[in-house]
Amino acid sequence: MSEILPNPERGKEVFDLDRKYVFHSWSAQGQISPLPVAGGKGSYFWDFEGKKYLDFSCQLVFTNIGFQHPKVIDAIKAQADVLTTVAPQVANDVRSEAAKRIVELAGSKFAKVFFTNGGADGVENAIRMARLFTGRHKILSFYRSYHGNTSAAISATGDPRRWPNEFAYGHVHFFGPYLYRSAFWAKSEEEECARALEHLENTIIFEGAKTVGAILIESVVGTAGVLVPPKGYLEGVRALCDKYGILWIADEVMAGFGRTGKWFAYQHSSVEPDLIVFAKGVNSGYVPLGGVVISTPISESFNDRVFPGGLTYSGHPLACAAAVATIDVMKEEKIVEQAAEIGEKVIGPGLRELQKKHKLIGEVRGQGVFWAMDLVTDRLSRAPLAPYGGTSAAMTELVAECKKRGLMPFTNFNRMHVVPPCNVTEAEAREGIAIIDQALTSIAKYYEGKD
Repeated sequence: MSEILPNPERGKEVFDLDRKYVFHSWSAQGQISPLPVAGGKGSYFWDFEGKKYLDFSCQLVFTNIGFQHPKVIDAIKAQADVLTTVAPQVANDVRSEAAKRIVELAGSKFAKVFFTNGGADGVENAIRMARLFTGRHKILSFYRSYHGNTSAAISATGDPRRWPNEFAYGHVHFFGPYLYRSAFWAKSEEEECARALEHLENTIIFEGAKTVGAILIESVVGTAGVLVPPKGYLEGVRALCDKYGILWIADEVMAGFGRTGKWFAYQHSSVEPDLIVFAKGVNSGYVPLGGVVISTPISESFNDRVFPGGLTYSGHPLACAAAVATIDVMKEEKIVEQAAEIGEKVIGPGLRELQKKHKLIGEVRGQGVFWAMDLVTDRLSRAPLAPYGGTSAAMTELVAECKKRGLMPFTNFNRMHVVPPCNVTEAEAREGIAIIDQALTSIAKYYEGKD
């Protein structure tokens, strides 16, 4: 890594400009203090003071190949020399190459890619396709979910960010499997799976099966908890969709492109969805890109009728060049395989050792480089360390302790997510876990249980 040269004066300029002119998402503007970031390389980034952070957040879980991968940067530069931008109604070589690679990763059931600028508009257009294809208007999705901040996407979302944004119609929520906090009084993964599927089928029946166009679920729930579905659950969803003529939309925005140790998280199951939404890891967020991978029957249904949707920057050449290079790099460097191995041999065992040591950790779950710790004040009652939809002094202190020690964490409510780049090294993974260990030790006083 090149030498990091501190420049606090420039850092102050960047901060002041931000506070004067930039309106930040999901924030009360007067209550935030954004960290001015000067640069990044691999699994690390640094501020203008010269302080370096090991990024266990992947920003918003999208830098799957880390910062500044040279082959992807070179691909963006090379494309800029050829053609920086072009309208979506023309054919473009790099757009076609990106679509070809993505379809091939998804499997033989899939035919084409509709490119968007990110995950939210990908979800938006997948919902539109499902409604048009089925002629049905309702979309079922988990209560514990996040699908984006456009109209239908935020209405499909299950977390509290939906509450002030419910302006779209036809959205129904149901409980997905979550054994640690089971809504079904389940005592095993098998019970949780069976009862969650029964609940879903009852929801379909009581909503009116012929009104339901799609079931939209994150293949592994991301921001709402890194909830890995129990064995057989996705197969059960597929069976219910087939039984009632419903489409399955797999939201792979966060879980896709190596995050779980597979190209797509649904590939841990034996079944395939009808539509796949992707973004984030497709090019590590280097240039904004998202999209919908469309199965053959749905794609062909628009051969002789117009699909009523489009975006000015759909399939932007710089973004697609970054996607082509990212996918090629992930194959050449076996990054997906590395993510699976790091999860199995380092992160999973490391976090389970922390669970033995720290009573604040109620549960550890995940796969690949996609993990979460459910933090509690009491293991017996499983009382969360922060309330649903909020934070707490304990969680605030935990984040501060991690940052003080040079780790950028990802937290949500009472959980800490462990989501480093897919090509994180074993040494970096162990470094991060050691910092989390120290940070948890510093907040042990918040544990209230007797065990």
